[in-house]
Amino acid sequence: MAVELTLPKFGLTMHEGTVQRYFKSPGDPVAIGEPIYEVETEKVLQEVEATAAGTFAVAIVEPGATVECGALVAVIAEAGDDLSEITARYGNGAGATGGAGVNATAPPVAPSGASADTAAVAGGAPAEAGRRSASPVARKLAAELGIELAKVAGSGPGGRITREDVERAAFAARAASAAGASAHAHAGTPAQAAHPAPRAVPMRGMRRTIADRMTHSLRESAQLTITTEADVTPAVELRASLSRDFDFTYTDLLIQAAARALVRHPRMNARLAGDAIEMRDEVNVGMAVALDDGLIVPVIHGADRKPVREIAALTRDFGERARSGKLKLEDVSGGTFTITNLGTFGIDAFTPIINPGEIGILGVGRIVEKPAVRGGEIVRRWMMTLSLTFDHRLIDGAPAAAFLRTVIEIFNFGER
Repeated sequence: MAVELTLPKFGLTMHEGTVQRYFKSPGDPVAIGEPIYEVETEKVLQEVEATAAGTFAVAIVEPGATVECGALVAVIAEAGDDLSEITARYGNGAGATGGAGVNATAPPVAPSGASADTAAVAGGAPAEAGRRSASPVARKLAAELGIELAKVAGSGPGGRITREDVERAAFAARAASAAGASAHAHAGTPAQAAHPAPRAVPMRGMRRTIADRMTHSLRESAQLTITTEADVTPAVELRASLSRDFDFTYTDLLIQAAARALVRHPRMNARLAGDAIEMRDEVNVGMAVALDDGLIVPVIHGADRKPVREIAALTRDFGERARSGKLKLEDVSGGTFTITNLGTFGIDAFTPIINPGEIGILGVGRIVEKPAVRGGEIVRRWMMTLSLTFDHRLIDGAPAAAFLRTVIEIFNFGER
């Protein structure tokens, strides 16, 4: 009998997903465990595997459509099944009819007032997105705005299309439409020149998850941020020395320092479990990675046991896969503490928000060379501002400050 593949629920916070592409076409043989389609969740891209062997029968949902968890996505015909009967039962499917699929949010089409030239830019054929190199956010935004990616020039590495490229194409389409309306008005008709309507982008996927989690975090915990300016000259000198052997960043050093400090200050690695404070043995440090339209936090498991060289390799790999949409669910799960670095954007200090389920997050500011007083003399030193946000329900200011002091000590002088 036919086997229905529905959209799985990959986490407690997942409610919907966007089907990005299919790995099979109708009539293709299917083996158990073989990837059938790829879905973009609120966190990562995830491959959904076949639960039965047979023949790929019908794709119910069109690539680019967003469906709720549990919605029917595809159908597999098992040995002995009548493929034509299954196709008739479920319809020809999105792949054959171009339909949006069950419970799917179909991509919008170009505005009815667009000219023929505008339609070439904004005349959405969302299935075309798979033929161009584009970030997941760019593909989703293009579908929402009705932009044909085949007509968009990519400004990213290797011509990869970014969110900004899609926004520029949408602006050009709206401007062309407004210019056409203005020309019509000046030709002697009483109609007034049209003004492009504000662009409304649905808040869903990663953006919705960030909004929900951060709001929940602020509402459900007692967050307090303490800030200190640290002399990190020894760490700067150490990096200059060690970077001749392998490539690493200050964030890599801080991940190691924070992980080892969590071992010495286990309360900062705890979490609230009902009415109890649960002390966790695993030290798993998340690192916030900025994306086109949000951020994601890959997790380095057992970070306290890893040397800087290994941490650097992991952060580099996580960063590349995060920006290309290739992180797996296990890559972003299980964090016990998070580090977020805005120093690379020229920020000195900020108040980071705790990830739900954790007790603390360390905000990292830029490293700046400035005058400082040492031994009664004014000397040049490298200074960095660190901002530690913690949940005051589980830990008080003094032990949190002690943890932050330990982080700085290990960052400057710890074993590598």
